[in-house]
Amino acid sequence: MIDALDAQLIELLMNEPRVGVLEASRRLGVARGTVQARLDRMHARGVITGYGPDVDPAALDHSVMAFITLEIRQASGHDPVAERLAVIAEVLEAHTITGAGDVLCRVVARSNADLQRVIDAIVELEGVVRTSTVIVLDTPLPHRTLPLVQSVAKASQIM
Repeated sequence: MIDALDAQLIELLMNEPRVGVLEASRRLGVARGTVQARLDRMHARGVITGYGPDVDPAALDHSVMAFITLEIRQASGHDPVAERLAVIAEVLEAHTITGAGDVLCRVVARSNADLQRVIDAIVELEGVVRTSTVIVLDTPLPHRTLPLVQSVAKASQIM
């Protein structure tokens, strides 16, 4: 899996995404080649999936966030609906799920009225039967992965 050095490297990159390999090696006290090899290995294994900037939709005047559960026609499957959802810019994520619904989407909008426009666009998609929406009031714990990375690294030291 990953070890303590991998976790330290990931943490450094999460805190300072623009840090270079040379600076990372200096801060972690290891050779530049070690940092590069570990980054390459974690990237190849899919542990690190990207280096792009995190964008805050609220800074783009999309301060309303909601989760929309979709019920879809099972005959066509999830893929065609996901392809149609991808055309709607305000749909940030879509996940197939278990339970009452079939697909869970995280969406953003400029206002509640604009959210209605986004919902209407989703409902109009071929294959969507029904939706259920919950509006996010606050995000006390945003998306994160660093605690998981640290936990896995700690567990690997015990083994």
